[in-house]
Amino acid sequence: MQNPSIKYILKLSIPIFFANLAIPLVGIIDTGLMGNLGNLSYLSATSVAANLFSMIFWSFGFLRMGTVGLVSQAYGKEDYTEIFNIVIRNLVFVLLISLILILLQSFIFNLSAGIFNLSDTTREFYQDYFQIRIYSAPGELTLYIITGLFVGLQKTKISSLAVGLFSILNIILSIIFVSKFDLNIKGVAYGTLVSALLISTSFLIYTFWYLNKMSKINININELIDLNKLKNIFNINLNIFIRTILLTFSFFWFTYLGSQIGEDYIAANAILINLVFLSAFILDAYAFSTEGMVGYSLGKKDISLFKKIVKNSFILSTLTGLIISIIYFFINKHVITLMSDIETIRNLSSSYAVWLILMPLISSFCYQFDGIFIGASQTKELRNAMIFSVFSYLLMSLYLTKLMGNTGIWISLCLFMVLRALSLFYYLDRIYLRFSTTK
Repeated sequence: MQNPSIKYILKLSIPIFFANLAIPLVGIIDTGLMGNLGNLSYLSATSVAANLFSMIFWSFGFLRMGTVGLVSQAYGKEDYTEIFNIVIRNLVFVLLISLILILLQSFIFNLSAGIFNLSDTTREFYQDYFQIRIYSAPGELTLYIITGLFVGLQKTKISSLAVGLFSILNIILSIIFVSKFDLNIKGVAYGTLVSALLISTSFLIYTFWYLNKMSKINININELIDLNKLKNIFNINLNIFIRTILLTFSFFWFTYLGSQIGEDYIAANAILINLVFLSAFILDAYAFSTEGMVGYSLGKKDISLFKKIVKNSFILSTLTGLIISIIYFFINKHVITLMSDIETIRNLSSSYAVWLILMPLISSFCYQFDGIFIGASQTKELRNAMIFSVFSYLLMSLYLTKLMGNTGIWISLCLFMVLRALSLFYYLDRIYLRFSTTK
């Protein structure tokens, strides 16, 4: 990679764009399936369950983000043995994390169910979903490693294919299980479980074949368990884990605030937040491609390359955020109508659609900064910026929700996105210093 032009960034980002587009579509389709069963409890239970598992699995997003940064920097140095070792080390993390989650499933369910103000029926549906979905952990977390690897290698078509096939299969199976077999909320859970295990197994086999083809793998146990490298990857993963826990908690907190106003607000906000996630996954296409390029530029110690990456990726991200906001301005009522057949929920969602329209442009900046810092493995700064942003968000949301109700919840979320961008901008000079100190 010599010139990270807008054309080149688009080349990397477009496959990620289509794959990421499919990810929130799973949530949208699941919400639509449950929202049209004529029982509000199905929709509320799906919203709570989706937020919980987003919090659980996104909390381990370090598996993808840590892999991208380290792999891309090793790729810039042409150290292919280290790329293989990075994958193996993180796959061990996947096995341990999955085992812990499955063993602690009763505790996790009881704790999470006790937090939300759910009716007895909603709690029962929530439990039906939870007891199935928890077993998708090994598959979903393995996909994090696979996507992180290929984004780091700037082979985004491969990473996007894995994510896209998982999402498409998930949607198809959920529709079949719900519509044809009348499994209701269990159907959407089974759809995720089966698709995660099938796709992750298939692509894991392909991953090892690809790495061996790229450079003949010679396994060196001493290098694999090198204490300094293990310590480095642990620190990177820990920092990203803390950062991601806080980020996913912020959306969990968003749902919690709605639940304190009323169950109708859980459902109404669920429709809007899924559309926010849709825009986020679209904008993340640029952030993902930036991760691999930034790490590569650090591996090559090419600061001019880094500057071009930052400039061109921000141009694309900002323009795309503006376009999405304009699109939402024109279509929000139609999309909301499709996502629920309950008139009160439709009207309630529509009354807060202005925040859906504003969010893509406002949030585009923080997503792009995330990509830059992840690619540079500058995880201490990511952690500290998120601590500041979430703490501020909690204070703002408590005050504004009390003052303005659900409007206050949405204003707080918008301000949270602004603070994320500003706090990372504050740390940007530290990445520039890396180019003169990286060995």
